[in-house]
Amino acid sequence: MAAQSPSTALNIIEALRSSTHLRAQEAPPKVVALGGGHGLYGSLSALRHVTTDLTAVVTVADDGGSSGRLRNDFGVVPPGDLRMALSALCDDTDWGRTWRDVMQHRFESTRPESSMALDNHALGNLLIVSLWQLLGDTVAGLDWAGALLNARGRVLPMSCVPLVIEGDAQTSADPEDHNVEHVVGQANLAKAYRVDNVRITPEDAPATPEAVESILEADWVILGPGSWYTSVLPHLLLPGIRDALLTTTAKICVVMNLELEDRETRGLSASDHLEILRKYAPDFRLNAVIADPAGMGRCEALEETARRMGAQVTWVQVRNSENENVHDPLKLGAAYETVFRFG
Repeated sequence: MAAQSPSTALNIIEALRSSTHLRAQEAPPKVVALGGGHGLYGSLSALRHVTTDLTAVVTVADDGGSSGRLRNDFGVVPPGDLRMALSALCDDTDWGRTWRDVMQHRFESTRPESSMALDNHALGNLLIVSLWQLLGDTVAGLDWAGALLNARGRVLPMSCVPLVIEGDAQTSADPEDHNVEHVVGQANLAKAYRVDNVRITPEDAPATPEAVESILEADWVILGPGSWYTSVLPHLLLPGIRDALLTTTAKICVVMNLELEDRETRGLSASDHLEILRKYAPDFRLNAVIADPAGMGRCEALEETARRMGAQVTWVQVRNSENENVHDPLKLGAAYETVFRFG
């Protein structure tokens, strides 16, 4: 599908502005977005244009990079995806943009005599862990970080206990390879081929009460986009979050990834992605699916699976015209606006 013209983009912006004006006399929808990493960042960047009542519930199984080091050194939940969510909610002002860049800044030493102790650490991760140590409360620390950034929404961990995600995977990309190995850890699983039998430990880890409450009180819950097994699915693996998703009266929307050929889901169709969610939570229901038709394969198959789960697919071009691998926040925001109004 061709990229949208500048005039079309301006129309999207105007539609969002008009929607905000129309909603001035009514309460904004309560929206909870679930996920992690860059996928959740993109979703929140879009949602902040269409509601002022926004909560992010973030996965806490990351064990790589700066987050993994801090998790191992201090026994905290990994702060990286939480930092990304806070950064996405920063005000679009000089204050907000500056703090977004501060939170995302990574130290990189070029001095040969450096100890490298801070190398590759994101400053936002260090700030968040500092607040946790000072306050002794994971949720309170994130709330204080959000207040400092003037974040347009709240960020919560799905659990205040560090989680480990594991599963089985093929040993190579060869479709004829039927050898399977047990893979432990989010960083390893994200690089694995054809993942299956995914689980999290500890199995009885408690869900964050504020996260459960936000899902139960929401008007809309958004799941995806993101790495399907390591960012999206974990919310259906943690009993407390899964139970909240199965009992909430909120409408639920799944946002499909732009491409289906992630390493961990290689060979799976768009329809298969929805079937994965139902496999791990058979009673999981949907109300809406947002998908960009480019790269989705057979549209009819996705529509049929969505229909069996109670949802209708909204087909819309939501790619960024300059980087087709990421969602455009205004285009995705317009899609959310449509779904919230008519879904």
